[in-house]
Amino acid sequence: MIELQKITKTYVNSEQSVPVLKGISFKIENGEYVAIMGPSGSGKSTLMNILGALDTPTSGKYILDNQDVAQLSANELARIRKGKIGFVFQAFNLLPRTTVLRNVALPLMYAEVPKKERNLRAEKALLSAGMDRERFSHTSNQLSGGQMQRVAIARALVNDPSLILADEPTGNLDTKTGEIVLETFRALHEAGHTIVLITHEKDVAEHAKRIITIRDGLVLSDNVTIHA
Repeated sequence: MIELQKITKTYVNSEQSVPVLKGISFKIENGEYVAIMGPSGSGKSTLMNILGALDTPTSGKYILDNQDVAQLSANELARIRKGKIGFVFQAFNLLPRTTVLRNVALPLMYAEVPKKERNLRAEKALLSAGMDRERFSHTSNQLSGGQMQRVAIARALVNDPSLILADEPTGNLDTKTGEIVLETFRALHEAGHTIVLITHEKDVAEHAKRIITIRDGLVLSDNVTIHA
């Protein structure tokens, strides 16, 4: 499903060139649950932006569903993000005074999906993310942090993406609530979803089935986790 071939990324300013990724290569098969782990400055955020079609590499290939994403135009990248990738962010990025159901249905509104269908798909995504039906009519600012993250996960699922990309999804949560959210990812993986989790925390990464560790813009290790 995903193949990175010698991906590099160099940022150039008026004074110098700064290499951030220095030849990243790995594959992720359909249905895998993979954590990409690294300390601050390792290049994992840049790598996440490339995986999410938010940025393009300086060189190398990024193959997603047999398509070389690295060669696409800005409009083509936007279509990839819209149709193939579901994003879950640390900050949730929900509309605060909008209902749970409408927050999740919003991407379908932009896609001009009829109201009845988008509500049905939003309800299905919320249930898949472990959200109680009684919360669907609540506004997001009436929810706990864990509930907001579940809504964000549901929003990522609603377009039935090929890839769920989660960037530090437990970063704003306490340990107990974070465990609940990670349990949601485990259930989604068991249901067949492909998940890539970006984190700097080892105990979070160990919930995945495989951990790719990067440091100084290179792959340091690529291991199956003990519980896999």
